[in-house]
Amino acid sequence: MLQMRQLSRVYQTDTVETTALDAIDLDVGAGEFVAIMGPSGCGKSTLLNLIGMLDRPSSGSYVFDGQEVATLSEAQLSAVRKASLGFIFQSFNLVDELTVRENIELALLYHAVPAAERRARTDAVMDRVGIAHRARHRPGQLSGGQQQRVAVARALVAEPKLILADEPTGNLDTAHGEEVMRMLQSLNAAGATIVMVTHSPAHADFAGRIVNMLDGRILQERRRAA
Repeated sequence: MLQMRQLSRVYQTDTVETTALDAIDLDVGAGEFVAIMGPSGCGKSTLLNLIGMLDRPSSGSYVFDGQEVATLSEAQLSAVRKASLGFIFQSFNLVDELTVRENIELALLYHAVPAAERRARTDAVMDRVGIAHRARHRPGQLSGGQQQRVAVARALVAEPKLILADEPTGNLDTAHGEEVMRMLQSLNAAGATIVMVTHSPAHADFAGRIVNMLDGRILQERRRAA
């Protein structure tokens, strides 16, 4: 699904040059669940931002779904993001004034999906993540784990090719964090491709492959035993 070759990201000010990513080589195949780990400042969030086309590499190649994206215009990048990527963040980023259903359906308004199809797809994804019984509730009436389920549903409803999760359990207690990780693992088993940044070794173990980073480089990779 994606191939990165010698991908680097350098940030420059008038006096300082900082290399956040240094000649990264990374492949992610369709249907994989990859966890990216490493200490703060190692480059993992920068890497996720490049995968998600929220930032541009300073050099190197990034091919997504057969297309070189490192040199695309902002408008072209936006179109690829909208068509192919779903994002899950540490902060749930839900709209407090909207119900669960409305928060999820909102993601489809940007895709010009007809109203009847929006309702059908929203119903289906709420069932898929186990939040349908909360459809009329607002975010403030939900637990942290339930709010993250809504955020996952919102990422899924547009049927993206790739889900990017940035510390999806960072604001959750242990029980709710495990709940969200089991859900992501289940979605992956059903065919979803997921790349996740996490600080938690226990949560990384839910992934099929773990990529460890240090000082802007990939230190090692390992696959979880079947």
